[in-house]
Amino acid sequence: MSDSKDDKTDKTDKPLSLSGEGRLGLRRTSEQGQVRQSFSHGRSKTVQVEVRRKRTSSRTADSGGVAESPAAPASPARPAAVRQPARPATARAPRGLTEAEREARVRAVQGARTGAAESEPAVDDNRQEEIEATRRRREEEERRRSEVERRNAEEEARRRSEEEASRRVKQRPELKAELDVDKAGDDASEARRERPDVKRPRPTPRTGERRRSGKLTIAQALDEDAGQRARSLASVRRARERDRLRAAQNQERVKIVRDVTVPDSITVQELSNRMAEKAGDVIKFLMKNDMMATITQSIDADTAELVVNEFGHKFNRVSEADVEIGIDGLADVEGDKEARAPVVTVMGHVDHGKTSLLDALRETDVVAREAGGITQHIGAYQVRMKDGRAITFVDTPGHAAFTEMRARGASITDLVVLVVAADDGVQPQTAEAISHARAAGVPMIVAINKTDAPGADASRVRNELLNHEVVTESNGGDVLAVEISALKKQNLDALEEAILLQAEVLELTANPDRPGQGAVIEAKLDRGRGPVATVLVQRGTLRTGDIVIAGDQWGKVRALQDFRGEAVDSAGPSMPVEILGLNGVPEAGDDFAVVENESRAREVSEFRQRRRRDSAAGATPRSTVQQMLDQISAGEVRELPVVVKADVQGSVEAIANALASLGDGEVAMRIIHAGVGAITESDVTLAASTGGLILGFGVRPNPQAREAARRDGVDIRYYAIIYELVDEMRGLLSGMLAPREEEKELGHAEVREVFAMSKTGKVAGCMVTDGLVRRGARARLLRDGVVVHATTIEGLRRFKDEVREVNQGFECGISLANYQDIQQGDVIEVFEIEQISRQLAS
Repeated sequence: MSDSKDDKTDKTDKPLSLSGEGRLGLRRTSEQGQVRQSFSHGRSKTVQVEVRRKRTSSRTADSGGVAESPAAPASPARPAAVRQPARPATARAPRGLTEAEREARVRAVQGARTGAAESEPAVDDNRQEEIEATRRRREEEERRRSEVERRNAEEEARRRSEEEASRRVKQRPELKAELDVDKAGDDASEARRERPDVKRPRPTPRTGERRRSGKLTIAQALDEDAGQRARSLASVRRARERDRLRAAQNQERVKIVRDVTVPDSITVQELSNRMAEKAGDVIKFLMKNDMMATITQSIDADTAELVVNEFGHKFNRVSEADVEIGIDGLADVEGDKEARAPVVTVMGHVDHGKTSLLDALRETDVVAREAGGITQHIGAYQVRMKDGRAITFVDTPGHAAFTEMRARGASITDLVVLVVAADDGVQPQTAEAISHARAAGVPMIVAINKTDAPGADASRVRNELLNHEVVTESNGGDVLAVEISALKKQNLDALEEAILLQAEVLELTANPDRPGQGAVIEAKLDRGRGPVATVLVQRGTLRTGDIVIAGDQWGKVRALQDFRGEAVDSAGPSMPVEILGLNGVPEAGDDFAVVENESRAREVSEFRQRRRRDSAAGATPRSTVQQMLDQISAGEVRELPVVVKADVQGSVEAIANALASLGDGEVAMRIIHAGVGAITESDVTLAASTGGLILGFGVRPNPQAREAARRDGVDIRYYAIIYELVDEMRGLLSGMLAPREEEKELGHAEVREVFAMSKTGKVAGCMVTDGLVRRGARARLLRDGVVVHATTIEGLRRFKDEVREVNQGFECGISLANYQDIQQGDVIEVFEIEQISRQLAS
């Protein structure tokens, strides 16, 4: 019986322990508790947790019992239940205990002894759990402290934001509604953070597992990754946007004040770029001030100043022409200057021997290569005398069309040699050359040429010069006069000595150790070499590789050639050279200068091109243009459109001026394009579209242009002498003139009787008093010397026969066209209208 009980007792594996007051019972192995969770976005939550503890075995001081923790699984070498031997009979059992209780207590003591070795690790585990709990409490306190500091910082930021918003509302009232909405949202968010225990309903997903199920364990509560709820992407974006707006409200924008440089005229886009402001804001400001402007529209400097001041920047007004400041360099110091060769311009009337004189000085034959025996290009040559000294000669045309060439030559020269033929005397272009020399303020030397010709009279030339206030030394003046013969090379040494003597008086000097500067004498477009400019270096030295600005064109000097066509590396003062490397053909007479870099050259070139376009657009008043268009549309003015192409810029200029002078108010030449170089296909297309013709002066068309002209029927006319071109164009315009009408009186007839005819109406029986009456001629009906009606003679009869005309002293019957009020005593005046062709005045 006892064995069976022992077996049952041994089989039980539940731990037994003694509770207080001597009672034997089971000890609780778990406890309930609460844990408060805090999240990074300000929320917190209190959850129920279950704390599990390990069983420990220790002796209790009050009851003397043993509390036994569940032992580790029994070792295989030891049975699950150990049978204790019976207590000896001599042992005294405690009072009040039954036999079963005594046995249970004995077993408990035995179990405590056998598990003594395992009790020490349990104690260590308890201490580790206490250390871990202390660490967790400290971390919780630190987390709470950080949460309080964060809330305080947010409150301070919100207070600053409200102060900033109130200040902005005072400046811009339209922001109040927007800030009220933002404030309401911030208050709602703050209220949700301050009441974390308020339960908010959340939508339950229809499908899929719930985000969290069951109770939260202590491991999950302490694990931040597992305890926090995953945030959606939209929530993260909203949080970032709120932080960005809050930071933008709290951080005051620092205004960058810029120095804005504004020229005389500037576009809205450029002004906004210089201020680093939005172009739309600039346009809004202009619209508020009743100025409607687009982003590409230009505004004046005064308007730009208002805009710059409105946006809080510093206004700096400059002139657009300031880009040219400093392009001429500093003034030369007297100690740096050296003597230079004189620049002499040869001027005079056409065919007075200017080029022949240069040929004699240079011992060349330039005149044989000139078309028609006249100079039509301005040229520059340098001649060395026998003593080694050099003289630079500038040859100018003498034809009336080349007035600007002569003026340009006089402006760049040191002195003028006026060539006058001894057999021809002073002519119109001679007087013009005298005027150009006086305008330039340069001294003059008179070379009386052709003294060997029949009828030559040098004294007559000197006397004729007195009419133009040119007093030679022989007449008591200060102008040198030298009698020469260029054809026979007579007395040329005296002319050279006079030139050098005058140069010594002028003390001509220049500084060669500086960037080159000078003037463009001539320019052309060469098919093989491109744009070529003939320049005269006035000071400094021009070298290969320099960056040059010539008028509104610029480029890098690729090559330099002297007047002989030989390549040179540099050109000093008073030396004429040809420049290759420009990006376009400059205007003859423009200044050229060497600049430091390409950007400066490009900037100056763009400014000059823009200025030229503006001046060309505003050269003709609007009223005059409108008036001319009205005249053309009414047929009052007829135009002949032409395209002018020439070999050099000076010829283009001369031809354009000569053609512009043609016309008399009824007909005129309209130059639709003028340029330098060969005739191209685009020139033919332009002439064909306008119904004009092409004038080629010293140039020819390329094969494509020739084929296009043949296909489109465009007339191309070639010329080598300018006065032939001008005369032919004058003839074309004369053909366009309407003929002049002249009235030629034929005779008079007196009405003696009026007859009424059934078919022809009234017929006047007349006597031809003078002249003749012709059928179909114009007639006027005079009554008492007053013109009653003007008509034509419709019918003319002599007796019953129709006749062509009736002479004086014969009677006839006259019927007038569309007129029947004929009375006896009226006079019929008969006349004709003749068409007489007109010619333009030369």
